[in-house]
Amino acid sequence: MTGTAPPDAGPPRPAPDRDPGLQPERTRMAWRRTTLSATAMAVLAARQLLHSAAPGPVEVALAALTGVLWIAFVALAHRRMRAMVTGRPPGLPPRTALLLVGCTLGLALCGAVILARPGH
Repeated sequence: MTGTAPPDAGPPRPAPDRDPGLQPERTRMAWRRTTLSATAMAVLAARQLLHSAAPGPVEVALAALTGVLWIAFVALAHRRMRAMVTGRPPGLPPRTALLLVGCTLGLALCGAVILARPGH
C-alpha cells in the first residue's frame, strides 16, 4: 500500500510553531556574537585613546560615550538572553528595541569617528 496512511494513525498533527530546543540556543548565540562585536568596538576605542599622543577632549568624550553605549547595550542584551531561558519570550518592547538600535548605531558612529581621526 503505497501512499496511504495506516488506519489507526488518526488525523495529522499540526506542525509545532518552533523548535523548542535549538531556536532559543541559536538566538542566544546571536546575541552573544553581537555583544562580542560591541565589546570589540569599545576595546578598540579605548586602545585608540590610550595610544594617542595627546588625546583631546573630543577623543576622551567619544571614548566615554562608547563605554556608556557599550554598558547599556550589554545590559539590554543580557536581559533579553535571560528572558529566553524560560522559553519563548514576548517580543521586544518598542522602547527596548529602540534603545538597542540606538546603542548599536552609536557604537558604530563613535567607532567610525575615532578611527577616522587624523594622526591615528
